[in-house]
Amino acid sequence: MTHALIVIDVQNDFCPGGALAVPEGDSIVAGINALMDTAEAVVLTQDWHPSGHSSFASSHAGRAPYDLIDMPYGPQVLWPDHCVQGSDGAAFHPDLNADRADMIVRKGYRPEIDSYSAFFENDQTTPTGLDGYLRTRGITALTMVGLATDFCVNFSAVDAAKLGFDVTVRMDLCRAIDLDGSLAAARDGMAAAGVTLT
Repeated sequence: MTHALIVIDVQNDFCPGGALAVPEGDSIVAGINALMDTAEAVVLTQDWHPSGHSSFASSHAGRAPYDLIDMPYGPQVLWPDHCVQGSDGAAFHPDLNADRADMIVRKGYRPEIDSYSAFFENDQTTPTGLDGYLRTRGITALTMVGLATDFCVNFSAVDAAKLGFDVTVRMDLCRAIDLDGSLAAARDGMAAAGVTLT
């Protein structure tokens, strides 16, 4: 077994009607489930924020969602409150075949730092443990799908490529927020990092 499917943040809050809805976020679920049927290994990531997380606009007086602020680890987009631990919004989309997962990686649970990547917190140094898990299983190739293309999928794919994995992003099974050109920038950044976009 050398290949894993990494399913990024297919959660209620990122789907239509959710607190941070990605347009057509739910339209990829059936395709992801079909891909799981052929995958050697499946890992799901789950945004998992405590209430009052530092990335929430509501945690900063006078700030609005999508404002950009400087945090000790660098620039941070402020988001609407989303994927709060234990909430319905943090749950996987009900149609996602979550039972197929070999592992679930929860991220963003440290109150003081956000986590887009499945591999590192946004400081780019604090690991999630996924790298070690994949290596101990002998996995070298990754296919990534999920939400959102320009944030968590992008950061996960670039980090995986930097770590030496052979990474493919199935763009047809991702959807983007596209905040001020973030989708085009993400495509360029992933391609520059050696990620295959299909």
